[in-house]
Amino acid sequence: MKLKVLKDDLVGALSSVAPAVATRSTLPILSNLLLEARGQSLYVTASDLSITVRALLAATVEEEGAITLDAKRLLAIARELPEVEVEITTRSAGSVHLACGAALFRLNGISAEDFPEPPKIANPKTLTIEKKVLRSMLEKTAYATSSDVSREVLTGVYLELQDNRLSVVATDGRRLALVEQEVDGARENLNLVVPSRAVHEIISILEGEGVATISATPKMMVLDAGSVTVMTTLIEGKYPNYRQVIPGKSEIGATLSRELFLNVLRRVSLVMGQRGTSAKVNLSKDGLIVTLSDPDIGEAQEQMPAKYSGREMVISFNPAYLMDPLKYLVSDEITLELTDETSPAVIKGDEPFLYVVMPVRLG
Repeated sequence: MKLKVLKDDLVGALSSVAPAVATRSTLPILSNLLLEARGQSLYVTASDLSITVRALLAATVEEEGAITLDAKRLLAIARELPEVEVEITTRSAGSVHLACGAALFRLNGISAEDFPEPPKIANPKTLTIEKKVLRSMLEKTAYATSSDVSREVLTGVYLELQDNRLSVVATDGRRLALVEQEVDGARENLNLVVPSRAVHEIISILEGEGVATISATPKMMVLDAGSVTVMTTLIEGKYPNYRQVIPGKSEIGATLSRELFLNVLRRVSLVMGQRGTSAKVNLSKDGLIVTLSDPDIGEAQEQMPAKYSGREMVISFNPAYLMDPLKYLVSDEITLELTDETSPAVIKGDEPFLYVVMPVRLG
């Protein structure tokens, strides 16, 4: 194998696939990246068997071939190379030379034959969607997945496509994030539970303009974003009926600035200790007051304006659960809909998004 690539292209490709490298595995080769020179391209692949990521970059290939190299070391070296162009050449006995300007590195590799074959799927259902649309939908929901492996289906993000309407949902049982979007690139209905780790990798590669294509079977999904492809196993099992936990329209509600509310929550959370103290939200015709106190640290309180209709109410929430959706919404204003102090609250904006969050019971 002998080829030349641009340093920035190489670093970008290595960075894209690095999150899929296995960190704990009995197979040493899964700590490596697979480099394949074919045609006028270099393919870089990482896999931990459950998720595989492949990046494609342009290269001047003089001799085709393949080798695997330690992922962490290769990326560290590539970032520090001094010049624009990098020459990669395989030598005998499985070693590789990386030449860049006056710098020369010789790295020991493992044969490409030992690297696991990328998964293949037959007769998949497909969906084509704009990258920025899918990225936005995943960002607005992925934080709400569960970390409880005893309910594995809740550790992933649910994608439900019905009649050209895509719903993306995540819940951990205490809050639920839902975003819906009409899509034109749908051919068939889909129901997928995508592991959280794969979702975060997909979010990271969905940059710029253009479209992404999802191809899926009941057990496997491939997302092709052009220069990077993510292949992941899916979580099996029936996702719960999320629509039944969404409260109906409430007559009690507050309209407030999203950015100001987020900043207020951030400030009062500075006095929150390890106990995970909840934040009290006092709503009245005079506005909204957020208070957080911790017996070991102290107390913080801040008032902000809000258009509020309903009786005066004090309701308590995990402040992180309130902040999470506010970070990803773009609406200038949000509405906080309430029923009473112990029932789920709903956050909405002027976008196809809905967030249900359970309050913390006051002692």
